[in-house]
Amino acid sequence: MQGATLKSDMHLSLNPYISSKVYELGEERSPLLVVDNFLQDAEPLVEDACQHRFVQNSPLYPGVRAPAPISFQSLLLSSLGRQMKQVFDLKGSKLSLSLCQYSLVTMNANQLTLLQRIPHFDSTQRDELAAVFYLFKDDLGGTSFYRHNKTGYEYIDDERRIPYFRSLESENGSDTIPEHGYINGDTALFTRIGEQKGIFNRLIVYRRQNLHSGSISPNFVPNADPRKGRLTINIFIDCL
Repeated sequence: MQGATLKSDMHLSLNPYISSKVYELGEERSPLLVVDNFLQDAEPLVEDACQHRFVQNSPLYPGVRAPAPISFQSLLLSSLGRQMKQVFDLKGSKLSLSLCQYSLVTMNANQLTLLQRIPHFDSTQRDELAAVFYLFKDDLGGTSFYRHNKTGYEYIDDERRIPYFRSLESENGSDTIPEHGYINGDTALFTRIGEQKGIFNRLIVYRRQNLHSGSISPNFVPNADPRKGRLTINIFIDCL
């Protein structure tokens, strides 16, 4: 894949058959917004991804990333901004994106660090959201949400952050810590409280506080080709 400049002129439009549902996760009932048939035609994004040079730019994401088109970012905010404010009861008046990147999972299960083998959270702030837009058609897994069994936490805020990490430290070194592999269901430390399948042209939105992880099968074989691999657009949404 050769390098390419960020495209702002790609024409993207909403699918006339777009649909959305709101779910509640676990006992703490955090909202999850699921949007199906988001774009009229999502295939051009796959082809655009093929023109980019992907790089590893995160110590936690198990793969490589490249910038997503500005036109996708603009359409996301203009079409779903009001709904996101309502669903997540956001207090600010303006939404912006602090991350919007093509993402490809390229790490084998035996390469993962400990923090990549358990669910994670991206922020402790209630009004900071994350979204995943799925751009693969094979059964390569979606996104799962978890409860930490020892504390009962399903999301981590500022008050919970230190107790949560102290609890994890107390469990480290025990035979309950996974030695290798992506988490994809219940373990001794975590219980899965919700899952959304990775379906082409599906977008999910959730609070970055939520404990979550990609649902990746033990049989998953990484592929760095955007046409064949686990290609998504990963997004961070801030409310100012």
